[in-house]
Amino acid sequence: MNWINGVLDLPWWGYIVVALALTHVTIASVTIFLHRHQAHRALDLHPIPSHFFRFWLWLTTGMVTKQWAAIHRKHHAKCETADDPHSPQVLGIKKVLWEGAELYRGACKDQAIMDKFGHGTPDDWLERNVYTRHSAKGIVLMLIINLVLFGPAGLTIWAVQMIWIPFWAAGVINGIGHFWGYRNFENEDASTNIFPWGILVGGEELHNNHHTFGTSAKLSYKWYEFDIGWMYIRILEILGLAKVRKVAPRLAEDASRPQLDLEHLQAIISNRYAIASRYARELKEVYRSELDKINLPDCNKLSGKMKVWLKQDAKDTPETERLQLATLLEHSQVLATVYSMRQELTRLWERSTLSREQLLKELQDWCTRAEASGIAALQRFSMSLRQAAIV
Repeated sequence: MNWINGVLDLPWWGYIVVALALTHVTIASVTIFLHRHQAHRALDLHPIPSHFFRFWLWLTTGMVTKQWAAIHRKHHAKCETADDPHSPQVLGIKKVLWEGAELYRGACKDQAIMDKFGHGTPDDWLERNVYTRHSAKGIVLMLIINLVLFGPAGLTIWAVQMIWIPFWAAGVINGIGHFWGYRNFENEDASTNIFPWGILVGGEELHNNHHTFGTSAKLSYKWYEFDIGWMYIRILEILGLAKVRKVAPRLAEDASRPQLDLEHLQAIISNRYAIASRYARELKEVYRSELDKINLPDCNKLSGKMKVWLKQDAKDTPETERLQLATLLEHSQVLATVYSMRQELTRLWERSTLSREQLLKELQDWCTRAEASGIAALQRFSMSLRQAAIV
């Protein structure tokens, strides 16, 4: 009767390893295939890994590619609004964290979302007749396989597989990833990075990076951030099974072009979030010194807020903070200059009717005034802009 305990007889820790390994394949399938390949077209996949991921997701999640991609695309298009399928800023963190899977299933029933955002996903015979039509049968087959291989322990492994994506992806990434964590970039939504959970969620925890550079196949940005999904993509690329289409632009300096031109302008516009973050970082000592001179209450909190205000375009600063910011700027001409010069940079990348030549002239004027400001850090920042390049 040993067969009742399954074909594979493992020690207790062996079943834990198996569960973690199987769920890791699932999260890799979600991040590489559904997210980066299907939803954002950040990479192309060879038919072999593409179909393996599709088959594995059918076995372990029952999710339909078109539905997942469409809901995720709408999330980006309507982020943090009432039309966002799963924003904790709108629906509350508890709702999204614990009921994320229900929100996903509800959105799947909205045919308008599928029609508008579900384009370009697989539509072959297998998709129509197996993966979509019989989406629930895959997870039943997975249960049978687990029971055959591992006996009663297979039921527990299967249960872990079934809750892995609903909790980590639908709950943690969609919930905590828009509610708590650190932000490299002050983009228009509330996305955050929740490092260091990369092994469990495949790099998806670098959510602020992703929302800033939505079509990038690589989600890590800072040197200490680890995107295990990117590691797998690079391995696939080396094996000829994937081709990366786009990664986040990187700001570099090219001293060989001392005169500002349209290439400098394009580099700045392409790296606008990195430029804003760098501005706040390089002007840090200036605003901290000024805050010490002013000696207002809660100086440490103001320093943290000033860092965020310098990263943000003015329109993204919450209404509740604008009066505090205005009062602070009234106390220091240096802070007022630093802040106003930062906001003037916004004109270079916001939508406007100005031609590229007119924007270039504004950039040249900005650099001239920054270098005449008498603020050493602002002068250094201006000189770095004059050498901006994309790598």
